[in-house]
Amino acid sequence: MRVLLVTGKGGVGKTTTAAATALRLAADGRSVVVTSADPAHSLGDSFDAELGPVPTEVAPGCAAQQIDARERFEEHWAEIRDWLLQVFDWAGVESVEAEELAVLPGLDELFALTEIESLCASGDYDVVVVDCGPTAETIRLLSLPDVIGWYMDRLFPATRKLHRMVAPVLSRVSRLPVADDAVFSAGQRLYERLDAVHRILADPEITSARLVVNPERMVVAEARRTFTQLSLFGYQVDAVIVNRVLPEAVSDPWFDRWRESHAEHLDEICSDFAPVPVLRSQLAPCDVVGVDALRVVGEELWSELDPFDRLSMRRPLQLRRDDVDGTFELSVELPFVDRSDVDVARSGDELLITLGASRRSLALPESLRRRNVISAAVSDGALRVRFAEPVERGKMGA
Repeated sequence: MRVLLVTGKGGVGKTTTAAATALRLAADGRSVVVTSADPAHSLGDSFDAELGPVPTEVAPGCAAQQIDARERFEEHWAEIRDWLLQVFDWAGVESVEAEELAVLPGLDELFALTEIESLCASGDYDVVVVDCGPTAETIRLLSLPDVIGWYMDRLFPATRKLHRMVAPVLSRVSRLPVADDAVFSAGQRLYERLDAVHRILADPEITSARLVVNPERMVVAEARRTFTQLSLFGYQVDAVIVNRVLPEAVSDPWFDRWRESHAEHLDEICSDFAPVPVLRSQLAPCDVVGVDALRVVGEELWSELDPFDRLSMRRPLQLRRDDVDGTFELSVELPFVDRSDVDVARSGDELLITLGASRRSLALPESLRRRNVISAAVSDGALRVRFAEPVERGKMGA
């Protein structure tokens, strides 16, 4: 089973790349489904087909779907929404505003994430190709399981216990609608789905992220940031796909500067992202729409590699033991960052890593929980945190 996440800056051609990759996989004899996690769906436009929430065959061995956010909303959020509407009604909020407030921003993307787990669990497909949203939305989406998991593991049990104690009192002294067990159970079910999909996406043997870029300065700069953020949250990028490279057949002198610029950025991409393989797809002479046009792109893009394969063996998170001094080193891949960009703190059994506006709470394995952090440094594209046994009082200064 493989899951391929295709992402990139808006407008670089990630939907075309996802669709073309899916068709190539199907041509190789694998059963494939390509699903859109982008709220602004364009997968149906790419295939030139009507797509809905149920996977529809677009070519032999290849199905495609566009998630119906409203349907998934009713499945996962109905009980919580109904309770929130009661609370807003009690507070005097108008019904229209209450309906808007009861739908948290990003819920449609969150529910699209749970669809990946459903497709994997169905057993119907060898490969799930995910046409992700633009990079900023993708990073926020893929970090949600970590954020929600932190709340569910630490605060949710206490919140539920407190609710059971306080709810009877509140019901006597106030008309404020109090959440019942159905509301908490709905939250628990959603978390369990997210936890299941997080286990799939964080397993490099199953899931690979593939960055689509154009040979342009701003696009490449954002791809670097995306690569770093994906690594921070434990997702493996195993290929960079450079799309819309100017073909050699274009000989008009007007394009000379573009050709020089593309060559310069291609060299930069190959150097910066090494050893991750860099694939190329030429600028098409017209819009790439429909199965036939997408197949041409897929054949060009994957002429030398199998898109099913894990194309890079790097692991974003590694733990090593030094046999000489008995210390452990936990390394988190953070390419393209300096030490000044990263803040590291220890909080109980967690390592808190802050990078810009993003923070990951990394639960330490059992082997590190009783050890002390003795150093933290960024070198060779990774944050390296060293742990050692606590020094016993009687051995201080020995």
